[in-house]
Amino acid sequence: MREKASIKTISEITGFSSATVSNALRNKRGVSRETAEIILKAARDMGYLSDSRIENIRLVIYKAGGEVVNDSPFFSSLIAGVEEESRNSGYETVFYNLSREDPEYGLRLEELLNDPSSALLILATELDPEEAKVFLKARAPVVMLDNWYEELPFNAVLIDNTDAAFKATAYLASMGHKQIGYLQSSFSIKNFYYRGEGYRRALHENGIPFQPEYVFRLRPSMEGSCEDMAAALLKKPKLPTAFFADNDMIALGAVRALQQAGIRVPEDVSVVGFDDLPFCAISDPPLTTIQVYNRQMGCAAVRRLLECIQKEDGENGYKAKIQICSSFVERKSVADIR
Repeated sequence: MREKASIKTISEITGFSSATVSNALRNKRGVSRETAEIILKAARDMGYLSDSRIENIRLVIYKAGGEVVNDSPFFSSLIAGVEEESRNSGYETVFYNLSREDPEYGLRLEELLNDPSSALLILATELDPEEAKVFLKARAPVVMLDNWYEELPFNAVLIDNTDAAFKATAYLASMGHKQIGYLQSSFSIKNFYYRGEGYRRALHENGIPFQPEYVFRLRPSMEGSCEDMAAALLKKPKLPTAFFADNDMIALGAVRALQQAGIRVPEDVSVVGFDDLPFCAISDPPLTTIQVYNRQMGCAAVRRLLECIQKEDGENGYKAKIQICSSFVERKSVADIR
């Protein structure tokens, strides 16, 4: 009868110490790639480790610069949804911060890709297509959260960005606004790209011309957008009667700058945001915005990842793009000028 595989037996077979074997199996630093490959191959050959043995769900928080992914209530709620659904499904959530600016980025990425024991849930808000492509090589199932790539076959869960932005802009048109500007993020991500598409489509379908001079590029944070908008207003630009903003942070920062410049909201300029962060309801004026079901997004992403873990047809299985529909929240930051 063959001896049951253990760290001790893997150590004896490979010639590496038990500590080295343990570190390689746990994907810890300090073990060279060549050594880890030898140990992992032995572990699989002996039945100790298999590609189908998922031990936890690893939530990879990817940052290209951290301009968008931060500690805002949006991401806190999203992560809470991931933790809740993972716990209910009997899996531990392991957090893994992956920064493009980290000197050890390449090494940390290799650790993720070569670990067959952790299913990967990638918070991909700031992840561009070129960087995303490497995750096709991962040895464990992968689901992208808050992003999607037209040419890459990933499972993904995201916001209905285009439809939601269309809804918000069309609402402004329905309130009589014929000059509708765009408070656009100066930091480009796919979510903002699709929101811009929805904005332009709504203008077109309502017979409103797109006017580039009504596009203000602002940093996607409250302080940054306030500073950028204040600087723009010093030049005395012609303003539209309403703005659609890429997110609530931009909207709230711009509202503050407008008010500080003596421009009333919504009497002079109306503003619609995107995300429905908790403080939108108590801002002055309360912000009309798009409510995103971020907690439910996190739950849905885990459920899709569990389907990938459990499916029997491996990489031949279908890929799903799941859009979580948003809701429109009408408050006091839009004037009816009909």
